[in-house]
Order: sequence, then structure tokens, then C-alpha cells
Amino acid sequence: MAVTFSDLYTEAGLKSLDNYLSGKKYISGDQLTKDDVKVYGAVLEKPGDSFPNASKWYNVVSSHLAESFPGKAQGVRISGKGAPVEAAPAAAAGADADEDDDDLDLFGDETEEDKKAAEEREAAKKASSKKKESGKSSVLLDVKPWDDETDMKKLEEAVRSIDMPGLFWGASKLVPVGYGIKKLQIMLSIVDDLVSVDSLIEEQLTVEPINEYVQSCDIVAFNKI
Repeated sequence: MAVTFSDLYTEAGLKSLDNYLSGKKYISGDQLTKDDVKVYGAVLEKPGDSFPNASKWYNVVSSHLAESFPGKAQGVRISGKGAPVEAAPAAAAGADADEDDDDLDLFGDETEEDKKAAEEREAAKKASSKKKESGKSSVLLDVKPWDDETDMKKLEEAVRSIDMPGLFWGASKLVPVGYGIKKLQIMLSIVDDLVSVDSLIEEQLTVEPINEYVQSCDIVAFNKI
């Protein structure tokens, strides 16, 4: 059950805090929590010697805050009434914590979820910083002549004359298709980001001057390397 502290700017309020801290080092459990920070924020100044438990607790919290915020204090005083502050036992701290405190961690303590998220962000950062390697493909192409009078040697020379980044011609052979006509079957490998086979056919193999020998081209096989 949550414990409520009221009027911590008054002696009565500090007395209730001092009594609560009797035999305790922290507000909730045996380690510093956000409950301590909340109560600390409602105490306008260090409790006097008449409140030994509250004074000792105040010093402990101040020392932790000094480690997290090493900048030198210039001296600030808060006037007016402080709002009542709730402090929950350690076992219920997670369930009763205010929504505003969900993402607050003044002391830099990392949970397993925080560590995992940080590792995932770092991995994603490293992956995005690496240069993406272009994929490669192997293609088998059928190149058909106009008729049986087409010079197939010159046809192949014309095909292989196409030179562009990411395009590599391979082995070839002549395959009979009937009526004395043969087609050129040729292997090529490409870098996917640099060469489009469709564009190669439409803009290179079937236009002038190569279309003097080539009637059409067909992709027989297309495989990723």
C-alpha cells in the first residue's frame, strides 16, 4: 500500500518523514529509487538535526545526485507549499509509479530491455553504414538471326561487342532450329544493380547496327549467383 507524505515544508511533515525513515536508509527497499527522488524534490531544504533520520537520508540522496549531476550548484531556493508526495514499497513501486516517471532514470541504471534495445540500435547502425553489395545473376540468352543466310560469326561478334559496366560475356554455341537456321545460345553474367537484361535486349541487341544480324532475343534461364 502506498505511503503518503504531506506538507514536507513544515515541521509536522518532516517529523512524519523522519519517523517513517527510522531504521530505513531509503524510502522504498534497500536501494535508491524514484520514490526517493520524488520525496527529495518535495523537501525544500535539508532537514535539521531535530530530524536525524530524514537528515541522513537527505545527505545520501544528495550524494547520489551530485554524482549524476557534477555541475556546481549556484544556490536556488523554492518557496511556497509543496504538493503531497506518495511513496510506495519497493515491491509495488513498478505498479504504482506515475506515468510521468516511466522514462526517467536519473542514475543511468540500465535494464535488460534497455541494453537489448541499445544493442539492436548499434547493430542497425553498423548494418546501414556498410556498403551494400550488389547481387549478381547468370543468364542464358537465345539470339536468333533473320534467316539461314545470316553470318553467325559476325552476329556473335556484334553481340560480344556490347561492352558496359557489370556485363560479362561467357561461353556460346550454335544450336540448330530447323530449315538450316541456327541460333546463338550465349551465357552472360551481370551485376544486378548495373545491368538490366530487358534493357540490354531492347536498347542494345535489337537496335542498329546489331539488328542487321539479330532478329530477336529470348531469355532461356535467369539465375541469381
